[in-house]
Amino acid sequence: MKVASYNIINNIEQDELDAGRLQEVYEIDIEIGKKVTLPDSFNSEIRADLVKLAVASARANRRQAYGSNPHAGKKKPMSGMKHSVEWWGKGRGVSRIMRRTGQRRGAQNPHTLGGRRAHGPKVEKDWSRKLNRNERRLARNSALSATTNLETVSNRGHRFAEEISSLPIILGEYSENGEKMDIESFNLKGGTRKVNAIFEALGLGDDLMRARNGRKIRAGKGTMRGRVRRTPKSVLLVVANKDGLAKSARNLPGVDVVAAKDLSAEHLAPGGDLGRLTVFTKAAVEALN
Repeated sequence: MKVASYNIINNIEQDELDAGRLQEVYEIDIEIGKKVTLPDSFNSEIRADLVKLAVASARANRRQAYGSNPHAGKKKPMSGMKHSVEWWGKGRGVSRIMRRTGQRRGAQNPHTLGGRRAHGPKVEKDWSRKLNRNERRLARNSALSATTNLETVSNRGHRFAEEISSLPIILGEYSENGEKMDIESFNLKGGTRKVNAIFEALGLGDDLMRARNGRKIRAGKGTMRGRVRRTPKSVLLVVANKDGLAKSARNLPGVDVVAAKDLSAEHLAPGGDLGRLTVFTKAAVEALN
């Protein structure tokens, strides 16, 4: 399977006034380059069941152990164990539960108001889910194959220009003010604006705008745990080495960057949904081989 690459020509203009220089303006021209032969993994059978298994396994293996801290010695008491209690002893005709000191009200027991949980989470619980190596590879290849289907990518919610007739998008040669350079290691000065301009010239601007406008405050207690906002997934950029291009693109809302050697089904199908809008560099396609 062969796909044409896109050569990018970036002409930088910057006006100068008496007060100083103005912000740089990037004029991006796109040219059709040489065709690139995709690896055989892009022709794999699409197996949605394997992709869901691989994503569930990856998410389960990242779970951290958590549980209650048992009350012992001078430790801070766990929830439901913060009362001074006593046991009345046998022979009183009442249940043998702990009661608050000097009161009749029960405490600490799971079936009492404000008591501890009956069977709380245990730190020793193993959340990991094993997945065979061949199954994991098949899932990744299946997710790669789904990125070439325009209908699958569109149904996932991604937006792109109608001029795009084939996927995935492969970035070829890059030149800046007439000087050719490796696209993965271009100058970081204004790097994020450069990548944004390149994506818009490729016809991916609508998807970047969808992710930017779709950010919202997360519901529930996740806002107190470092996950205040939820951002929709946008373009996935696959590179050979995480250099200038990767550092610039990762600042865009919804855009993820991954090296070809670390590519997995979860990157290509977040949440187990096939068809993520993916952009490869020419070096990344060669690394996949």
